[in-house]
Amino acid sequence: MIRVIVNGEAQDCAAQTLADLLTALDYEGDWLATAVNGDLVHREERADWPLKAGDRVEILAPMQGG
Repeated sequence: MIRVIVNGEAQDCAAQTLADLLTALDYEGDWLATAVNGDLVHREERADWPLKAGDRVEILAPMQGG
Protein backbone atom coordinates (compact mmCIF):
# COMPACT_ATOMS: atom_id res chain seq x y z
CA MET A 1 0.00 0.00 0.00
CA ILE A 2 1.10 3.51 -0.76
CA ARG A 3 -0.41 6.84 0.21
CA VAL A 4 -1.10 9.32 -2.57
CA ILE A 5 -2.99 12.60 -2.60
CA VAL A 6 -6.00 12.46 -4.94
CA ASN A 7 -7.73 15.77 -5.65
CA GLY A 8 -6.33 17.13 -2.38
CA GLU A 9 -7.27 14.16 -0.16
CA ALA A 10 -4.94 11.45 1.12
CA GLN A 11 -5.75 7.96 -0.15
CA ASP A 12 -4.13 4.64 0.70
CA CYS A 13 -4.09 2.40 -2.35
CA ALA A 14 -2.49 -0.70 -3.79
CA ALA A 15 -2.38 0.77 -7.31
CA GLN A 16 0.96 0.65 -9.03
CA THR A 17 0.03 2.77 -12.04
CA LEU A 18 -2.25 5.71 -12.70
CA ALA A 19 -4.55 3.43 -14.71
CA ASP A 20 -4.81 1.05 -11.73
CA LEU A 21 -5.73 3.96 -9.47
CA LEU A 22 -8.44 5.19 -11.82
CA THR A 23 -9.95 1.70 -11.94
CA ALA A 24 -9.80 1.33 -8.15
CA LEU A 25 -11.60 4.67 -7.73
CA ASP A 26 -14.23 3.78 -10.37
CA TYR A 27 -13.24 6.48 -12.84
CA GLU A 28 -14.06 5.45 -16.38
CA GLY A 29 -14.12 7.09 -19.77
CA ASP A 30 -11.81 8.68 -22.25
CA TRP A 31 -12.89 12.20 -21.30
CA LEU A 32 -10.95 12.30 -18.00
CA ALA A 33 -8.04 14.67 -17.57
CA THR A 34 -5.27 13.49 -15.27
CA ALA A 35 -2.11 14.97 -13.83
CA VAL A 36 0.53 13.62 -11.46
CA ASN A 37 2.67 16.11 -9.54
CA GLY A 38 1.55 18.83 -11.93
CA ASP A 39 2.46 16.89 -15.09
CA LEU A 40 -0.39 16.21 -17.50
CA VAL A 41 -0.72 12.47 -18.12
CA HIS A 42 -2.40 11.55 -21.40
CA ARG A 43 -4.77 8.59 -21.57
CA GLU A 44 -2.24 6.55 -23.57
CA GLU A 45 0.40 6.98 -20.85
CA ARG A 46 -1.72 6.05 -17.79
CA ALA A 47 -1.08 2.29 -17.90
CA ASP A 48 2.68 2.90 -17.87
CA TRP A 49 2.73 5.82 -15.39
CA PRO A 50 4.05 4.45 -12.07
CA LEU A 51 2.75 5.85 -8.79
CA LYS A 52 4.99 6.52 -5.81
CA ALA A 53 4.14 7.30 -2.20
CA GLY A 54 3.36 10.98 -1.85
CA ASP A 55 2.40 11.58 -5.48
CA ARG A 56 -0.23 14.27 -6.00
CA VAL A 57 -2.86 13.07 -8.47
CA GLU A 58 -5.50 15.34 -9.99
CA ILE A 59 -8.46 13.76 -11.76
CA LEU A 60 -10.86 16.02 -13.60
CA ALA A 61 -14.14 14.81 -15.07
CA PRO A 62 -16.64 16.94 -16.94
CA MET A 63 -19.76 17.96 -15.03
CA GLN A 64 -23.20 18.59 -16.40
CA GLY A 65 -24.95 21.85 -15.76
CA GLY A 66 -23.71 25.36 -15.70
